[in-house]
Amino acid sequence: MRDFHVHSTYSDGRFLTQMVYAATQAGLEGIGFADHCNVSQREDPRTFRAAYGFNLDMTYERRRLGIEKVREKADIQIYDAVEMDYDPRDEAAIRQFLDEADFDYVIGSVHAVGEYNVQAPPQFEGLSDAKLDAFVDDYFDALVALADSELFDIAAHPDLIERTEPLRGRATTEHYEQAAQAFADSRTVPEINAGRALADEGFVHPDPEFLDILREHDVAVTIGTDSHRPNEIGERAEFLESFLAERGIEPVGPPKLAD
Repeated sequence: MRDFHVHSTYSDGRFLTQMVYAATQAGLEGIGFADHCNVSQREDPRTFRAAYGFNLDMTYERRRLGIEKVREKADIQIYDAVEMDYDPRDEAAIRQFLDEADFDYVIGSVHAVGEYNVQAPPQFEGLSDAKLDAFVDDYFDALVALADSELFDIAAHPDLIERTEPLRGRATTEHYEQAAQAFADSRTVPEINAGRALADEGFVHPDPEFLDILREHDVAVTIGTDSHRPNEIGERAEFLESFLAERGIEPVGPPKLAD
């Protein structure tokens, strides 16, 4: 059991040593630090980075030194990864950064579409059903573009819109089919993400219908707890282990680790 998606103080998580200790105590064989990163030079992403400190493009070398120090004493595998914000407009900048940084593997996430943050419900208040449905269309178009780009090993929480009340339940079977075909044609592996599984009564990405359609397309899946605090790792890993066993799913690791 390996957890390929946790965060540290290099974005919005806790200290490397604390997270590794918690993973070790949980009996995991490996833990992957995938801190948030955005390299867009557009005004809104720059403002967001300044507010939240998601500056791994400037700090990854310092974090890498920290990971090397922790590896020296750890009894489990520790991966040096990144969770990169994806917008089709930023592909050239993302590609350049990833080529230079050479992470163990790369997670891609659609956290924003256009000027809308997917996880900011107030942005969607007062919008008509037609506009909300159009946004969901745009979200899945961006997810397909993420898969088509071949920039990433993993696609995190591939139906993130389900966390946002005004958008929840608006995805259709057609959206899931569209995304599943894109992943079937790509090296990018979607993730079973347990980031909300315990707080929101079994809420897990992807949605059960989406997961069934991915499996119908023979799309492999990987796993991540998306933990930001040490106490989350063990509980979420235990949930994922049961979730996988109940559904007969054998997860894979990031493709780059198998190269």
